[in-house]
Amino acid sequence: MAAAKPTKILSVKDQIADQLRSDIIAGDLAPNTKLNEQELAKRFGLSRGPIRDVILQLTKEGLLISKNNCGASVNSVLEPKLQKLMINLRRNIEVYAIENFKNNPLTEDDVTQLETILDELQGAFDREDFTEVTKVDISFHNYLIYKAGGEDLVNIWYPYVMRMRLNYKRITTSSECVEEHRGILQALREGDITRAVKAIKENIK
Repeated sequence: MAAAKPTKILSVKDQIADQLRSDIIAGDLAPNTKLNEQELAKRFGLSRGPIRDVILQLTKEGLLISKNNCGASVNSVLEPKLQKLMINLRRNIEVYAIENFKNNPLTEDDVTQLETILDELQGAFDREDFTEVTKVDISFHNYLIYKAGGEDLVNIWYPYVMRMRLNYKRITTSSECVEEHRGILQALREGDITRAVKAIKENIK
């Protein structure tokens, strides 16, 4: 019998940040929506101090933008030229990460963890929970980025992926999205870095 997957314990602030992330990804908090600290504190039953910490965290991630004397608001949608630039920057970071696996290949445990993430991705598609699809998709790439370059590389990469969101308009079926990711994983498992780089480039558009 396989060992049960450990439950990740999130702090209250992490739970709030995750909920607000979901609200933004789902469109419940639309671009340019101003956040009210007092209303958020009331919603989550906390003082304004932890709410400020969460707002700062999401600002660093690129989901929010803060201006002096104006508070924080949901970041605007990127114009097409900037979106294209952001995609290129993200792609370059992920190719760099993939190439690092030449000397530090994935372990069987890594492969198992990533396969579990892909099962979760398929499950989210099956439930038509596209907010969760986005978050699980990001977690797959985050795993690879962290494995390749640790927190330093994640901190460079993460604001790009959160700012640009993910483009599912080009995906025609859930199986297409999941298979793209399985192709990346299979190439890495076989140590075929050239094929893995090609697969990651095709996935990030």
